[in-house]
Amino acid sequence: MMSIAINPYSGTHLFSFLWVFLQRLAQLVTGQLPFSELAGDEVQLGVLFLLGISGALLGSFLVLRRMTMMANSLSHTVLLGLVAAFLVLQFLGGSYLGEDLQIRLPELLLAALFASCVTVLATELLTHGGGVQEDASIGLVFSSLFALAVLLVTLYTRSVHLGLEAIMGNADLLTRDDLLLAGQVLLTNALVFGLFWKEMKIAAFDSAFARCLGLGPQKFHYLLMLLTAATSVAAFRAVGVLLLLALLVAPPLIVRPWTKRLHSLVALASLTSLLSSFLGVALTRHILSIYGVALSTSGMVVVVLGLLLALSLSLRAVTQRKTALA
Repeated sequence: MMSIAINPYSGTHLFSFLWVFLQRLAQLVTGQLPFSELAGDEVQLGVLFLLGISGALLGSFLVLRRMTMMANSLSHTVLLGLVAAFLVLQFLGGSYLGEDLQIRLPELLLAALFASCVTVLATELLTHGGGVQEDASIGLVFSSLFALAVLLVTLYTRSVHLGLEAIMGNADLLTRDDLLLAGQVLLTNALVFGLFWKEMKIAAFDSAFARCLGLGPQKFHYLLMLLTAATSVAAFRAVGVLLLLALLVAPPLIVRPWTKRLHSLVALASLTSLLSSFLGVALTRHILSIYGVALSTSGMVVVVLGLLLALSLSLRAVTQRKTALA
């Protein structure tokens, strides 16, 4: 967590955590609490909130376009782009790296673009050029590139912040810089979808109709992949590459049985992400305070999402059964 004198959430349980959070949120909104004095738990919440909304926005379209496997592939292979960027910049003399040997934001985004392009091109080459089924191509590409990235991490980046954090995530080490990065990515996603909402919507529901209108659905396919790659970069330290898919896919799947409108799907999925993020951080703090057991915050968030998904599907099954019997 962040290094602060006193953590206001130390020793809190689930409900007292909520009370302290609401008090400090009011202080932040009224200007009584400076941004620089946010507690570690609040930085975690902020990053997870921003990533959750980004994930809900992207995930709604990924689910509708049945592109979740490709998104999973990108979330893994972006790590290869990150490692490649580090090695290239280090070879150039290290002057392009930060003082702590971390890659700066522009290089991160270029690395994400590079990795996403390699992943998509390799998958399409196997699918259309090699005659391999698309799902098999995705599995081969992402497993091979991810394995290569893990090998490079093991060999060349043991002494820098590019190891287990990038794979599994560590929300306890998030800083205000991560909060700003997550905010920038969310702003970018919101801006792109705001500009191309109509086109993205048509391409998601009826690609043939989009071609007739001259919209070129393939362009929006690649745009969605690029945004997913950029969001993966922002999510590295928080949830890593292994848990990102849950943030992208679970919220839309949880609320999809209960709405038929795209706006409602995105809005409810965002609220679900906010709820699961808050419960994940609060439950992790609760268990640490009451039982003295330190758990993974990102892992707890994904567990909450899984429970909410199971609850949603169960309620949907009960509702359908009652409707059938009526």
